[in-house]
Amino acid sequence: MKVKELVEKLNLKVLSGENGLDREIDGCYISDLLSDVMGNAEMGNVWITLQTHKNVMAVASLKEMSCIILVKNLGANEDTLNQSNEEALPILQTSLPTYEIAGQVYNLLHS
Repeated sequence: MKVKELVEKLNLKVLSGENGLDREIDGCYISDLLSDVMGNAEMGNVWITLQTHKNVMAVASLKEMSCIILVKNLGANEDTLNQSNEEALPILQTSLPTYEIAGQVYNLLHS
């Protein structure tokens, strides 16, 4: 599945990184602890988090993740959005809490 399909099927808002919407999704990782994501996330994962600062982009880029989903209508700061655009690594937004969006992502990836 591509990021753009995830956006369409889950009605996610694209905040930045539109040029990366063709990235392939190979799984999902959920954590708000950057060191945990660095140690355990895999390339191609969707990252679901409530972290919005620029270090999120550094970790997502390092791990070659497919996109980031921010929960509870959280928005990223300008530096984070700019970095997302530069790296074509999409930051998406949902109004849902982590538990609900995680279930929806799981169902899509395992259907």
